[in-house]
Amino acid sequence: MAETAGRPDSELIAGQYAVEEGRRLLPVAGLPAFGVIDGQGGRTDLMAIQLSRQVPARPRAFQALTTPIEGLLTPVAYGPVGDACYAICVAPPGPAVQARARAWPEAELLDCVLRPAARVLEQLQARACTHRGIRPDNVFQSGPGEPVVLGTAWTAPPAMAQPALFEPPYSAMCLPVGRGDGSIADDVYSLGVLLLCLALGHVPLGQLDDAAISRRKLEVGTYAALTGDARLPPIIGDLVRGMLAEDPEHRPTPTLLLDPGTARSRRVAARPPRRAQRSIALAGGEAWDSRSLALAMASAPDQALNALRSGAVEQWLRRGLGDAQLAARVEELVRHRAQDGLPEDGNAEARLVMRTITLLDPLAPLCWRGTVLWPDGIGPMLAVAQDSDPEQMVRIEEVLVHEEVSNWAALRSDRCDFAVLRVEARQQHSWLQQRGQGSGVVRLCYLLNPLMPCASPLLRDRWVTRLAELLPALEAAAGRVDRRVISPVDAHVSAFISARLERRMDKEISDQLGAADADSAASLSQLRILAQLQSRLHLGPLRELAAWLAAQTGSVLATWRNRVRRAAIEAQLRVLTEAGYLAPMLLLLEDPASRGADAHEALQAGQEVARIDAELVHIAGGAEERATTASRVGQEIAAGTGLAALAISLALAALG
Repeated sequence: MAETAGRPDSELIAGQYAVEEGRRLLPVAGLPAFGVIDGQGGRTDLMAIQLSRQVPARPRAFQALTTPIEGLLTPVAYGPVGDACYAICVAPPGPAVQARARAWPEAELLDCVLRPAARVLEQLQARACTHRGIRPDNVFQSGPGEPVVLGTAWTAPPAMAQPALFEPPYSAMCLPVGRGDGSIADDVYSLGVLLLCLALGHVPLGQLDDAAISRRKLEVGTYAALTGDARLPPIIGDLVRGMLAEDPEHRPTPTLLLDPGTARSRRVAARPPRRAQRSIALAGGEAWDSRSLALAMASAPDQALNALRSGAVEQWLRRGLGDAQLAARVEELVRHRAQDGLPEDGNAEARLVMRTITLLDPLAPLCWRGTVLWPDGIGPMLAVAQDSDPEQMVRIEEVLVHEEVSNWAALRSDRCDFAVLRVEARQQHSWLQQRGQGSGVVRLCYLLNPLMPCASPLLRDRWVTRLAELLPALEAAAGRVDRRVISPVDAHVSAFISARLERRMDKEISDQLGAADADSAASLSQLRILAQLQSRLHLGPLRELAAWLAAQTGSVLATWRNRVRRAAIEAQLRVLTEAGYLAPMLLLLEDPASRGADAHEALQAGQEVARIDAELVHIAGGAEERATTASRVGQEIAAGTGLAALAISLALAALG
């Protein structure tokens, strides 16, 4: 506690926890971990996990775990420290269960693994949350005979770190970052694989890669693929067989698993997949059933399209697999595509492959041009792909623009909430269509990832996830930029503001963000935006940011015509800039009375200039006439002068 007393509040998380960056711990879920000093409670069982900028954490899990759950490593607090963000979490009570190389006895598996994990899953289900990280290196035990503790599951997108062995095929086939929250049945599946591995004393199929593991599971079923010739203890064997059911609806619930005897007796008998008499070759392998074919088509969409066009898929379904009904549905999809015309329409062809995969495997995720994901994985995928994978971004945008989530959900409405997914697809499409500096795919990325920090280059040394943190971060950035050249409101800052706005502020400011690109006085627009944020968020003086914005107002000051008034405004602006409040600066530059007076004086000056110009034109036009008149008058004056001189001479002579 003495060590944290001298630290500034900016280095403390929740005003209490100090991260010991010099004391590194073993990585957690692939992320760096550090020691923690609790400045108030004095707890010593904590660790700090450093979150990733590119890979967003799970906001729903953070919210659901505000109340701790016994048997689960839950977050205590989280927040930024400089350019990093840390989640303070309960540290593991002991080593991971993978450290035990021998097979576990059945009684210990039931009492120390199954029941404690089932209780955690039951509470997670009650909070509408999933774990999606149950695997041997993320489950811990303080000692033999003690109940296990499930590890962290909220520092990265759900199931991102899960090997394919611990995921159902319909999740393992996705890109790791796009697997989505899933359901509690997926956690039951992972728990079943964990029990199987501990009962065997080793991890099976270690010689196969993830793709081969998924194919093997589809060909023979998960249970048979993982056990092979090995025999499990009777109770564990029956439980695991039910937990690894291919259909998530056939798996036991966490509540049922709390009573292994009942769960063992209530296993649902599932019909084995229909196996064809002959295989169909695709994507460098052979498929013997419809789900394996769907997996091959998802991994090789171009080959899948050729097989559909040639009729090979429909013929194999009808003759090889003997499923005339499924063959007729696929044939109908191909026929409708042929009738649509536009043979070069790549989106229509991708849609044909996607719909065919969904018919072949109703459990499969959305498959679009080789990109495989669940709809709630779109947000994390956008965050990861926006700077590193442009092709992936294009495919995700196609899914959003054409509302393919809605098309996919319509084919499997019995397994999803079609109405909700359709509304979400339309909403995301609407967000994507909005143009302007603060709109489009960047704004959508921030909307779908509430814990994602602003990715503006201006904020590279700050972690900003809330609007209240934005202006102080820009204040700190003002000292290292060319204030006349670089704008404080770039594309990322605009999108971040637009996405993080409260509903009551959205209409008021989003129009200004959208018009900033086309507005000749964009500097005035960004001053208006940031001034409103400072006022609404009740922030203190921001002198450096004010000076930055003042340096950007040259084009605005140039619109004032009266030089004396312009000089006076510049002087007032310098005074207001030193105060650090943006609203008075905005009022000065937008003052309607001064603007009106300046416009009126400019009009009067223009009229006077026009009058003078007219006189000059008139003068220039009458030059010849004036010359003639002057010549005549001059002659008359000369003649008169001569006569007067003659008369005087005669008079003088007469007087003589």
